Amino acid sequence: MLYPLLRPLLFRLDAERAHQHTLRLLDAAHSLHLLSLALPKPVADPVKAMGISFPNAVGLAAGLDKDGAHIPALSDLGFGFIEVGTVTPLAQSGNPTPRMFRIAEHQGIINRMGFNNQGVKTLVANIERSGFKGVLGVNIGKNATTPIDQAASDYLSCMDQVYQSASYITINISSPNTKNLRQLQQGDELSALLLQLKNRQRALAERHGHYVPLAVKIAPDLEVEAIAEVAQLLIRHEIDGVIAGNTTLSRSEIAGHAHAGQAGGLSGAPLKQRSTALIRELARQLDGALPIIGVGGIFSGEDAVEKIRAGATLVQLYTGLVYRGPALIAETAQALARERRTHTTFIKEGSNV
Repeated sequence: MLYPLLRPLLFRLDAERAHQHTLRLLDAAHSLHLLSLALPKPVADPVKAMGISFPNAVGLAAGLDKDGAHIPALSDLGFGFIEVGTVTPLAQSGNPTPRMFRIAEHQGIINRMGFNNQGVKTLVANIERSGFKGVLGVNIGKNATTPIDQAASDYLSCMDQVYQSASYITINISSPNTKNLRQLQQGDELSALLLQLKNRQRALAERHGHYVPLAVKIAPDLEVEAIAEVAQLLIRHEIDGVIAGNTTLSRSEIAGHAHAGQAGGLSGAPLKQRSTALIRELARQLDGALPIIGVGGIFSGEDAVEKIRAGATLVQLYTGLVYRGPALIAETAQALARERRTHTTFIKEGSNV
């Protein structure tokens, strides 16, 4: 792939503009059938989790394609699954620009995008237009103008509208870029939200005649006691999966960098150890009750294997793609396939997994 040659040119641009240009280039390459010619065939290594058969264990994390506008091109890259969003009931522009900053010396990114998206109706239309038949997660959130005590109404509205289009639905309660959102991870507030979401899931499953799993995306900044509380609530409310985790507010890994004082969430290599520690503690607390999707700081096949050994069933990529390009997808999927052949570290289907 030409990405190693393109990256220096893209890195001369503002990070958000480079992101937009990259997606346009992918769309153009897809329309010319160049991606299927340039990239290896997707790795076939089926993994079952949340009642879904994933073609391989490597997915695209939410945030790269917020509106589901680039699914056909992204599906050429060899992912076992794609997650789009975060989407909100109403379109919103997000936070003021600039709002994305590369931390190239540390292979990281700080972003404070703020759920910028065209709204759930546009996302659903884009999914339908794509004709995508693979495993598709839809990540949902609340509008910035919705009071936090009314957040459940936004999640339920999005659930209603994406249910028929999604293989699974992710509840994003961990972005640091929407005011007060992370307080939804706390005890009573989380329990009340999960109860409403689970009740709506049951009603939608009965109405539409099929069950769409729910996953919850949590922050890597939770203390051990909070992780234990979240794990018990996920089990109690029969949530189908958990994504660990989101971006971090910590700056300890990039202390002294010129952008360390920028507000927003930090992703990429500086997040690697924090994410793995979250996965390990979650796995201990959940004890196999539901699968973990590990995300954060994966830049190599070995990094992904580390997440699996910590207790994840699946992994997702994002910032690693910015620095490594599409070659990372096949490398990661191949490493996990080898790991599955030689070890029994993946969570097995059963017991709500």
